This record gives sequence, C-alpha cells and structure tokens, in this order.
Amino acid sequence: MIYAVGDIHGHADELDRVLALIAADGGQDARIVFLGDYTDRGPDSRGVLDRLAEGLDAGRDWICLMGNHDRMFLRFVTEGVEHDRNIRSGLSWFNPRLGGSRTLSSYGLGPARTPGFLIPANGGRETLASYGIASGDLTAQELAHHARDAVPQRHVHFLADLPLWHSEGDLLFVHAGIRPGLAMADQHEDDLLWIRDDFLHDDRDHGALIVHGHTALERPTHFRNRIDLDGGAGYGRPLSAAVFEGRDCWLLTDGGRVPLTPQE
Repeated sequence: MIYAVGDIHGHADELDRVLALIAADGGQDARIVFLGDYTDRGPDSRGVLDRLAEGLDAGRDWICLMGNHDRMFLRFVTEGVEHDRNIRSGLSWFNPRLGGSRTLSSYGLGPARTPGFLIPANGGRETLASYGIASGDLTAQELAHHARDAVPQRHVHFLADLPLWHSEGDLLFVHAGIRPGLAMADQHEDDLLWIRDDFLHDDRDHGALIVHGHTALERPTHFRNRIDLDGGAGYGRPLSAAVFEGRDCWLLTDGGRVPLTPQE
C-alpha cells in the first residue's frame, strides 16, 4: 500500500489536511510519494517545504519528487534565473500566473507594489525590470541576492536533492509524465517536469501505471494508462491524496476512501 499527494503549490493548510487523511487511513508510518510543485501560487511555500523537510529529517517514509515550479524556484535562488525555456510564452517566474512572487513573499520578500516587467525590449520575453520591497526597488539580480539570504540552506538542499521519478511495483510516479516509448534511463529531465501533449494524448500501455500531476484538472482522473492527481490546489481547489493497492486506486476524503476507476 502506498499513498500519493498531488501538486501542493504553497498551500500548507491543505497539506496538513491530507496528511491527516492519510494518517487516519494508513497510520503515521504510511509510505507517501509527493508528486512535486510544492511552491508558487499559494500563500505558504515556506511552510510546505518546512513540513516536507522536517518529515524527511524525522525518518518518515516519504518520497518527494521534483516539480517544474520547484526547479524554477531553485534556479532563481541559486542562479538568479527567472525564465525556463519550456515556457513558450516567455513569461517570467514572477508573473502572477506562475506565482514566484508569492513564494518569495512567504520568505519575507513580498513585493510592496506590482512588479514591473520589460517585454518588447527583450525580444518578447517577459523580464523583471523592478521589484519593490519595503527598502526600495530591486533588479532581478539584487532580488536573487536577497533571496539567497532569506531562503534557508535546508530548503535549497531539499530542492536540489529531489529525485525526478519513483518506481514501485506496477506504478511509476513522476511530476508531469514521460516521453512515451523511451526507457526511463533515456528520459529527459525537461520532459519529466514539463511534458503535456505528447504524453497526455498517448493512450498506449506504458507498462507501469503512470501517476502524475502538473496538468491541473477539476478533479483527479484515471485515464487507464495514467492517473492525474493534480486537482487544482494551485487554483483554489482542494489538494488531492490517493492510496494504491497494486494498480487499484482510491481518493481519500473526510468520509473515507472513494474508488478512482478508469473513465469510460
């Protein structure tokens, strides 16, 4: 028996809620895979990382995978990078649609005013021009310097050490999905963190049942060859948690288990 938790996106209160559901179903020592995207959009990314890091330090039977938002946060703090080549629109990590400023707010670096961006002057790519905090306006590089001081090294190390996937029995857990037809040893990190159409529209049997997040739905859905557990916590919907016994899956609710069966 193994549990999985979908994309958390800075909602520490929702994480606490589903951890309580898991403990009620499987006990305090339950084995849990977290599917990534712990940061951005929600109000308390720092609290989410605190809880996960503390759990691992305490020896909890947890596997925490990396999500694309976690990599963007890590790259900004360690390298000052605000873009990811997989974002075709060229949006900055600070754009409200991605939620980077909300993550920094949880570390005491919330913007005092709406951040300013440069777009046409940068070849169409949205680039942070100014980020106002209480002490004044900062450039992206100045903000990265402040972030390196504000984000605990414990959180940096936690993010840097996250694995990209986890295989167990007939299940394969990954943040976004896989490149169909490729062995796991040949998968590219960008696909595991970002892939959508080439994976989502492929109905072949992947061997293992793929359990993933990344693509937010109205509710978790079983697509026969894969299960998407991102129920949209990053957009204000409840965080999802599921339990697996073999390939059989149930969602956890306040009323107990609810079967998640393949859609017709």
